[in-house]
Amino acid sequence: MVAYNVQSAVDTEHHLIVAHEVTNVGTDRSQLAHMGQAAKAALHTDNLDAVADRGYFKGEEILACEKAGITVTLPKPQTSGAKSEGRFGKPDFVYSAGRRCLTAVRRREADLSYAQEDGQNLRAMDQRVPGLSDQGSCKKRQGARITRWEHEHVVEAVQTRLDKNPQAMRVRRETVEHPFATLKMRMGATHFLMKRLRNVATEMALNVLGYNLTRVMNIVGVKPLLAAMRALRPHLGATKSARADHSGRH
Repeated sequence: MVAYNVQSAVDTEHHLIVAHEVTNVGTDRSQLAHMGQAAKAALHTDNLDAVADRGYFKGEEILACEKAGITVTLPKPQTSGAKSEGRFGKPDFVYSAGRRCLTAVRRREADLSYAQEDGQNLRAMDQRVPGLSDQGSCKKRQGARITRWEHEHVVEAVQTRLDKNPQAMRVRRETVEHPFATLKMRMGATHFLMKRLRNVATEMALNVLGYNLTRVMNIVGVKPLLAAMRALRPHLGATKSARADHSGRH
């Protein structure tokens, strides 16, 4: 897209932006695992609890987070038209892992067959099985199916965590929306002044740095911040010299 999509991860304790990135991708669906891993690396932790909005919901991204030690909490978007079409949807069925079947609200079981869609291995159930369709559904949509991803249990665990902690989404809004609003206010109506992705990324990095410095000054004060920065100067100078020496040998 001819636009810039800014991703950010903000810690819940101090509301500092711990990771950010500027992309040209118009949606957030493929950004969850990448940003989660960036935040995890910045915080130097083995495990991370991440809360995101429904725009980040994607099974493959949630699975990648699970494998990376990132526990995700986010709501699942309701995109199915089953209810409006008079059919049962996936929430109306209970999956039995041992028997590999779905049980409908009418207690009628149906076995699942293998299927593959968009690179995902699925188990599918045809709603035309007698007793599984709601009244009139077969007339409205022939061949409607209920599908279950092979890693569906990972997605279900996300919803379970949200059900147990319904305040998680409120915490997310109070944590990550405030930095965005503050940055937009500071950047003005035009937001980015630069053009091209690399230049915009640099502009955003400077804005994030300014925001984080303001936050740190509010948390610890100006003098402790300056003292910490002075303590880092010898280390940063040695790192810069080491890099110059290393590049010189090549």
